[in-house]
Amino acid sequence: MAWSEKAKKLGLLSFVWLASVVVSEASAFRSGESRHYRKAYATMMYMGTPRDYEFYVATRVMLRSLAKLNVQADLVVIASLEVPLHWVQALEQEDGAKVVRVENLNNPYKNQANFDRRFKLTLNKLYAWSLVDYDRVVMLDSDNLFLQKTDELFQCGQFCAAFINPCIFHTGLFVLQPSMDVFKNMLHELEIGRHNPDGADQGFIGSYFPDLLDQPMFHPPLNGTILDGTYRLPLGYQMDASYYYLRLRWSVPCGPNSVITFPGAPWLKPWYWWSWPVLPLGLQWHEQRRQTLGYAAEMPLVLIQSIFYLGIMAMTRLARPTLSKLCYRRADKSISFIQIGLKLVAIWSILAAYVVPFFLIPHTIHPLLGWILYLFGAFALTSIAVNAFLLPMLPVLVPWLGIFGVLLVMACPWYPDGVVRALAVFGYAFCCAPVVWISLVKVMSCLQVSLEREAFLPRLGESTSPPGFNKLY
Repeated sequence: MAWSEKAKKLGLLSFVWLASVVVSEASAFRSGESRHYRKAYATMMYMGTPRDYEFYVATRVMLRSLAKLNVQADLVVIASLEVPLHWVQALEQEDGAKVVRVENLNNPYKNQANFDRRFKLTLNKLYAWSLVDYDRVVMLDSDNLFLQKTDELFQCGQFCAAFINPCIFHTGLFVLQPSMDVFKNMLHELEIGRHNPDGADQGFIGSYFPDLLDQPMFHPPLNGTILDGTYRLPLGYQMDASYYYLRLRWSVPCGPNSVITFPGAPWLKPWYWWSWPVLPLGLQWHEQRRQTLGYAAEMPLVLIQSIFYLGIMAMTRLARPTLSKLCYRRADKSISFIQIGLKLVAIWSILAAYVVPFFLIPHTIHPLLGWILYLFGAFALTSIAVNAFLLPMLPVLVPWLGIFGVLLVMACPWYPDGVVRALAVFGYAFCCAPVVWISLVKVMSCLQVSLEREAFLPRLGESTSPPGFNKLY
């Protein structure tokens, strides 16, 4: 009986201990605690450019995509002290990143003749060598798109990078072994002004590791061994997006096709709504964002713009009978001078109708929604010129129809390769050019007729009728 009681007490204590362990583990999970690895994927974030918010969104999408791949590594963000606190909290609490706050490194190359000021703070990337809590770090730019898990990169040596340029390796993704000695030596090299061809991180790190092109290619050992030395990474770890557009598919034979990078024009990053269909891969990036962050922050602005455009269309249509009288008021100057000025106003108003909506749309909105909102806004603003100057709708909307058509031509999924796609776009533009010219001539002729109407201005060469001329006696 005594043994039975002891067994019951022992079982009860075991149950209590097990429950406490489960509760503690659950609370740790809810509080965002995660296992600390000896390897990390790291990126950087700083402030001071017009595109800070865009790179913040891009960084969060990249971190979430890495987490969805179940990478066996910490996610680290090297953030300057100027990064807003609520951004830091979102990165830590919602994205599971470890944020390291740093002071901006002074860029001694900012007065170079060829220096691009948007790269002023990119030397903060050197802080990756100060992450000595990790054996290996994969340093990333925010414009990387991961297609599959790349944890084998942590088996690479002290420094590894890919050559997307035949002679210059790319610093959008590289592997390093953190070392305070190397970090301090890099800071010393900054002070003494080591040669840097572009004044940014690309030029400095390329100058610091000048012999990488002569090093062997990295092939991860199957037994998981971590290598020593420096290695070139296969191109599949840093595929320039332009390689995709030749065949409209990936065909990089060296290494796994794991990571896409977008190092080209700064206004053709994958997160911009207008980059599709110029960059069909932009839809893939936005699909990752939709699954991770959504678009809740930008939807109120989109709704406000839609209501604004609807209001413009309604008001200009209702005001059409009297709007022209406001535009064609009599003046003391010559009639011909007034007509030239009004023609310029009409042409600029049509041009503005196609330009202004482009800048009002949130840059990182989904491409399909962005293009719909742009076309809607352009249609609404062209209605101002149409109703104010009594112009025919169809000729004014020819550019609108042309833009819609080129979107359909570029997005056509049946092209065998990128060359045929480019030829199709050029052929479409060639066919549209005469139509655009005819519509411009039609708009100008209709505008001339509107300006010479008796209701607005007297015809050229005719004198104004004296007061009371039409009275009946």
